[in-house]
Amino acid sequence: MFRYVDCWRVPELLNAGVARVDITPKVGVAHAGWGAQTHQVSVGNDMPLHVTALVVAKDDVELAIVDVDIGIFTNQQDKDIRELISRESGISFGNIRLAYTHTHSGPITFGQWIKDGIDLANEWWNTIPAACAKAVVDAKASAQPARTGFGRGSCDININRRPARDNGELFTGRNWDGAVDHSVDVVSFDDADDNPIATIVNYAMHPTIMAHENQWVTPDFPGPMRSVVEHTVGGLCLFLQGASGNQGPVDGFTGDLRVYRKAGSKLGAEASRVRLDIEPRDREERLDQILVSGADLGIYSNVPTNESDDTVAVSNVPVDVPARDVISLADAEAAFVAGERELEELRASGASEEAIRRGVSKVMRANIQLSVARLSDANAKDGHIELTAQSMRIGETVLVSIPVEPFVELAQAVKERSGSANTVFSGFSNGHINYLATDIAFEEGGYEVGVSVFAPGSAELAIQASVDAIDEVL
Repeated sequence: MFRYVDCWRVPELLNAGVARVDITPKVGVAHAGWGAQTHQVSVGNDMPLHVTALVVAKDDVELAIVDVDIGIFTNQQDKDIRELISRESGISFGNIRLAYTHTHSGPITFGQWIKDGIDLANEWWNTIPAACAKAVVDAKASAQPARTGFGRGSCDININRRPARDNGELFTGRNWDGAVDHSVDVVSFDDADDNPIATIVNYAMHPTIMAHENQWVTPDFPGPMRSVVEHTVGGLCLFLQGASGNQGPVDGFTGDLRVYRKAGSKLGAEASRVRLDIEPRDREERLDQILVSGADLGIYSNVPTNESDDTVAVSNVPVDVPARDVISLADAEAAFVAGERELEELRASGASEEAIRRGVSKVMRANIQLSVARLSDANAKDGHIELTAQSMRIGETVLVSIPVEPFVELAQAVKERSGSANTVFSGFSNGHINYLATDIAFEEGGYEVGVSVFAPGSAELAIQASVDAIDEVL
């Protein structure tokens, strides 16, 4: 007696759904917060700002990745929003990644010298938590059987942003000899009929193309990048910011809107090329027939020979890293208040634009140090700061992140040590502390090191925690 086996049954796949919510602010919102800018509010929105969410599930494991066009989420904001998402969606808090693009040309709401447009900014901010939760709930509701794949390309719009003056002092610009990663990591999600559902694009570059001269709200380069991918491939596109702590745009710090649109379009074109080449299943060529025509035509099909990996897993690995001694909170607050008073006096006196620019720069630097002091006060305990490395395995891809602005060398080290060839590394997720530099960078100095709350030795611990998190989902 023979047992019947249905060789053509549809295998069980993972499930994936995606959704988007518009979070574009009103015109006149408090804007950007560059130390060199003299304007306070936006004059318009060049492109929409969005929350885009992807939900992936298999068996009893469910995860959400949320991509938000916003500067940062503080640790408390991140906690509150992820808790809200968890309550509304039923997805475990630890299985949610709340990522932010880190745009420097969006609304600002706190800790700044800007006074005009703050009411509009706060009104805008109050919509963000619910928008994030709605995007996840809608994505979960749209989930369907899906396959996933991975591809990697390259795009040279970024550069190491830590060059040196002749005297050895560092500034923020173009360092052609510095460490850089041009990788464009792409994760695909297609339905059971191979139609696109979503695309994740990971790239390491500070969104600082639009700078102090710009008065428009923009998502910076991730906005046009998503648009190109969505128009070329289909589905929705999410952006995950890479290890861009020391990575900036080759062409940046401008008020010319064409520059960010062009850079985003170039990245989107490369991401689209990679995405269109991804094939989640192995295939073999089959000659179906030779069709008689003016010239005999070979009719072929590419037949799948296996099924895509449907693994879904999440791991969170905490690690204590050493904290650096920084300015006291009291001293930082006093310096900021003094700078604010001086700036108000300059504005009231009708001072020149250059004098106001210098005053803004002074108070902005004081504000940065105040932010550093507050970060240290909130996060440093007994000389250490706790970080959590989060890994998400989706099929044959592992996406790992840490809640800092990591230098690119950290991503390179994690990828080298990872047990998965398809490792996607991100910072700017699940809260924000600040720059996590290499030990060599601490010796070199520069802006990122000067504002860091981390001490030398932190990078290696964060790298190992990331690798451990990856190992737990393999």
